[in-house]
Amino acid sequence: MKPQRPGEKPARPGEYKEVGPREGEVPHPRHVTIEPRDPKLPPTQEPGRKWKWTGPPKP
Repeated sequence: MKPQRPGEKPARPGEYKEVGPREGEVPHPRHVTIEPRDPKLPPTQEPGRKWKWTGPPKP
């Protein structure tokens, strides 16, 4: 799945990890859980970063 920008409607609910502009690792990335009712992805720590879906929601 292609990484998404902050503020976009999530493609699917689940766990997301903050990545660099070209999907590279970033130091101290944020991890968020997106639920079906969440309207958009949250801001990242720095401009140009994106959110990558990493799996279904953890219980």
